Amino acid sequence: MEAIVTRHISSENPRIMVVDGSKVVRRIIEGLLAKDMPDATVISCGTGAEAKAGLANGVVDLVTTSLRLPDMDGMELAKFVRTSTAQAYIPIIVVSGDVTARVLSRELTHDVTDYFDKSAGPEALSAFIRGYIRPAKQSTGTILYVEDSRVVAMATRKVLEKHGLKVVHFVSVEEALAKVEEVKAQGQQLADLVLTDVYLKGGLTGKELLEEMRTRIGYGKGELPIIVMTGDDNVVNQVALMRAGANDMVQKPTEEKILMAKISFQLQVSARYRKQLQG
Repeated sequence: MEAIVTRHISSENPRIMVVDGSKVVRRIIEGLLAKDMPDATVISCGTGAEAKAGLANGVVDLVTTSLRLPDMDGMELAKFVRTSTAQAYIPIIVVSGDVTARVLSRELTHDVTDYFDKSAGPEALSAFIRGYIRPAKQSTGTILYVEDSRVVAMATRKVLEKHGLKVVHFVSVEEALAKVEEVKAQGQQLADLVLTDVYLKGGLTGKELLEEMRTRIGYGKGELPIIVMTGDDNVVNQVALMRAGANDMVQKPTEEKILMAKISFQLQVSARYRKQLQG
């Protein structure tokens, strides 16, 4: 197993896909993003077909899509991204002109990462997108970390704690699940996010941890995000992990910047989800 890699990575120029049937809306958003994030590239698409073609032409960092497109439903496009591309876990934001019952009935646990009410205005949407692309450098929260290599665990824990996170480490899935259930039985939640290696020596694997958390214990993706660390770049296996309940994945050897961006992003989404439930 490899430790965290901290060298510089070339992810300073994000690519943002904006899918909306209105050319005027797209131009407004493009202008605002150019002002807020001048180093970003905006890929403007008027239809779902254009978006599919754009996704085939290169990696993007985030997709925003209208709920209704000229040739398909925004949810259909989101499902396509999740199941038919190598970018299965990029953030997908659905922008709705009216917060309909259809939108409200859908949770953050499915193909869509988040929703944005278009009535808040394009400036707010630009700020919303920026928050996903450029999350806060300092994070808060507790990470349940499952890793059976003491060396890797020590290096990763130092990185997480350096960024303001509390870490609860377990060397096996069995130990982690026992503690999660013990704390849940007391009416509390052990952690705000789970980080696990997919391949673990001994008993249960990271995939089985996902299945236990999502089915038997009953934590949804919005309630308790799970990020899986894996050295397997097989798309079929990655999609299987997503379907088992992973919110995101990190390729090994892991870049510190990528890991922290993904953790910060998922903590933001989860906090917003819990706030909606309380409201």
